[in-house]
Amino acid sequence: MSDKPASRRRATLDDVAREAGVGIATVDRVLNERGNVSAKTAERILTTARMLGLRRTLPDLHRRALRIEVILPRPELSLIARMNESFARLARRVDRSVVIHRAIPRSDDPKALAARIRDSRSEAIVVYAPDHPEIRAAVAQATARGTAIVTVISDLPGTPRLAYAGTDHYAAGRTAGFLLTRMLPAGGTVLVLRAHFGIQSHAERIRGFSEEIAAHGGARIAEILEGGDDAETSELLLRRAIPRHAPVHALYNVGAGNRAIGAVIGSNLFRAPPLFIGHELTPYTIPMLRDGRMTFALDQNPDLQAAFAIDVILSHFGHAEPGELHPPYESHVPVTLYTPRNLPVGKPEHRVVTARSRRAVGDDP
Repeated sequence: MSDKPASRRRATLDDVAREAGVGIATVDRVLNERGNVSAKTAERILTTARMLGLRRTLPDLHRRALRIEVILPRPELSLIARMNESFARLARRVDRSVVIHRAIPRSDDPKALAARIRDSRSEAIVVYAPDHPEIRAAVAQATARGTAIVTVISDLPGTPRLAYAGTDHYAAGRTAGFLLTRMLPAGGTVLVLRAHFGIQSHAERIRGFSEEIAAHGGARIAEILEGGDDAETSELLLRRAIPRHAPVHALYNVGAGNRAIGAVIGSNLFRAPPLFIGHELTPYTIPMLRDGRMTFALDQNPDLQAAFAIDVILSHFGHAEPGELHPPYESHVPVTLYTPRNLPVGKPEHRVVTARSRRAVGDDP
C-alpha cells in the first residue's frame, strides 16, 4: 500500500453543475457569458466553480468597464512605434470589459502632456513623459481623483503613480560602461549623446555609465551632447565635437540618436572605427549591428513593459485572477544585450502574456 496521498481530481463542468444543482447547459451559458440565466443562479454557479477550483478564467458578473488610455508621444521614434504596436496587440486580446485607447501626441511638450493627463476621463493611464513639474502636478491631480497611472520607458519617481513598468536604466548604463572599459585602450576618449536633461531614463543611464567609467578608470567622458533625439541636430553636434576631442575611441548613445551616430561613423571623421554602444533593437540599429558600425545594443523590451503595465492595472481594478500580482508592483522587465552574433532571425516574435488574455502576443504578419 502506497503512503502517497491520492492526487486531487480536477473539477469538471459536470461537478460544478451537480454541486450547484443545475444542468450542465446552464453552467456552460454562465461560464461563456451567453445570458438567459438569473443573476442569483449565475452567482451560485460561479461561487461553486471557485470553491471546486475549476481551472479556467471565470467571468465576473459585477465587473464594470475599464478604460485605459495609453499616452506615447513622438510616434516618429522607433521605440515608441514598437511600444504602440505592443499595446495594439494587447488591446485585441484583453477581456471585452477592458478598452485600451492609444493616444500618440506628436510632441513631448510637458505642458501639452500634462493637460492630456489632467483631462483624461479613463480609469487608468499608461504614460511615457519627461520628468517635469507640470507633469508631476498633473499625475498628482489625476491620482487624487482615483485614476491609476503607470509609467513606461521612463519613470516619474516621487509621484503617486501606481507603478513603473520599465527597466532598470541605471543598470543598463552601468552595463554599457562595463563593456566599454574592458574594450577601450588606456586613456580612451568617449562621447555621450542624449536627448535632453528632462528624461529620467536618460539621466539614470548616464549616471550608471559615468560611475562605471570612473570606477574602472582607463577612459574618460569628453563631453555629453544634447541632441533632443533629433537625427539632424544630433549629427551636427557630433560632427563638431569629434574633431574637438580627437581621437574619439567610443560613442555611447542613451537615446534615439542612433541614425546620427551611424552617419558619422560612416564618414571620414575617425582615424579608426570607434566602439559604439546604443539602446533599442530597431530598423536602424539592426543593420548597424550587422555591418559592424554598432558594437552592442541594449534593448528595453517594450512588449514586456506593455504587458506588465496592463497586468498591473487589471490587478488593481480586480480584473485579474486573485494572487497573480500584489502591490507594491515592481517591474522586473530585463534589459537584453544584442550583438552582431545574437540578432533575431527575420521578424522577432515577442511572447508576452497578460493576466486576462493568457495568449501569446507575436508580431502581426
